[in-house]
Amino acid sequence: MYKIIIDSCGELSKEMQEDGHFENVPLTLQIGDTEIVDDKSFDQADFLKKVAESEEGPKSACPSPDAYMQAMDCDAEHIYVITLSSQLSGSYNSACLAKDLFLEDNEDKKICIIDSKSASIGESLIGLHIAACEEAGMDFETVVENVEKYIEEQHTFFVLESLETLRKAGRLSNLKAKLASTLNIKPIMGSTEEGSIQQLAQARGMNKAQSIMIDAMQKDIDGRFAKFAAENKVHMKASYTLTADDPERKAWEDHVKSTFGNFDFTAEPLPMSISTHIGYGAYAVACSCYIPELEGE
Repeated sequence: MYKIIIDSCGELSKEMQEDGHFENVPLTLQIGDTEIVDDKSFDQADFLKKVAESEEGPKSACPSPDAYMQAMDCDAEHIYVITLSSQLSGSYNSACLAKDLFLEDNEDKKICIIDSKSASIGESLIGLHIAACEEAGMDFETVVENVEKYIEEQHTFFVLESLETLRKAGRLSNLKAKLASTLNIKPIMGSTEEGSIQQLAQARGMNKAQSIMIDAMQKDIDGRFAKFAAENKVHMKASYTLTADDPERKAWEDHVKSTFGNFDFTAEPLPMSISTHIGYGAYAVACSCYIPELEGE
């Protein structure tokens, strides 16, 4: 029996929520005097509006060790905890402390804390892969070894509509943010092997930026995943900070599908813990290959 715990920077699809093996442990979000727990019980659109209207940047706090320990307190023999990249948050360290404390009274449990070296859709793909490994009958140690390989073969790209939220948070100068807004410049970002974020390119206008991001993903697939892509053994996930009724949401999904239509594809909104820091109108795409051992090769 197994359980997969993911901090709320990783979204759980409807299917994952109904599966019974997955659980989100929420971060805490704050804008001005408003503080909420990122447990999907609040009005996300209203919170993003407050972020846009506030002169201050949003803040977030990682889950406490106690929150992780409560999630670990279950009947599962194998427990996997997936966190936002340790380069971006204290969530990983908090989970590691929770594991040490929990095992003091639960020595029979097998717990693995996994640094996703990613966020959001990257965390979700890792969770789905772990579930597939468990369902295939792998033992705990083999699953852990397998997921380490999986993380190495994963890459995430994203593009931001606006740099205003980053400016408010002090991550970008007023001058750069103003120039980017005036010139309609959209930065294309990507994850590094260590799990930090780097700017890969920039473009004038969102359509151009999306095309550059898709081209970068295609180049990455052609280079690292050529064998898997030829056999359509690539997981592809698109995400966004858009409301469900925003027409740009479907346009983005269709764009990714039309380019990578033969791959295993899913699309979900970005979780609020991520959306809070990057603002409305951001887009992301991530991919990873199937692991041969799971395919019986």
